[in-house]
Amino acid sequence: MSTLRPFVYDAGALIAAERDQVAFWRTHRSYLTAGGLPLVPAPVVSQAWRDGARQSQLARLLHGCRVPPLDHALAVSVGELLGKARTSDPVDGTVALIAARLGANVFTSDPDDIQHLVDHLGPAGKRVKVTPLR
Repeated sequence: MSTLRPFVYDAGALIAAERDQVAFWRTHRSYLTAGGLPLVPAPVVSQAWRDGARQSQLARLLHGCRVPPLDHALAVSVGELLGKARTSDPVDGTVALIAARLGANVFTSDPDDIQHLVDHLGPAGKRVKVTPLR
């Protein structure tokens, strides 16, 4: 029996959903059908959400996802990662750290930024697969 690799979406994935990009929705639906539940870290939702009345596709996507919170311990770990990587985007840092902890596949419009961060996570970072959105 195979285990599904966790999916983590960054803001680029949420934008792809909102723009109704067929390839993204196909991948998302296939994952749900296989029994997966994608993760969208809470800071990613904050980065993409603007007006629920106008973001019906985004709301639909989030309905089928789990949104883990950014608690104190995770926030501290993200800050430490940003320091090691000499970057400053806490949203990308949260995505990279959650993905590394789970050995996840990250769907991102910023593959170089995410890869830079996971490269600073040692062995845990090697478990992350960074998938660029087209």
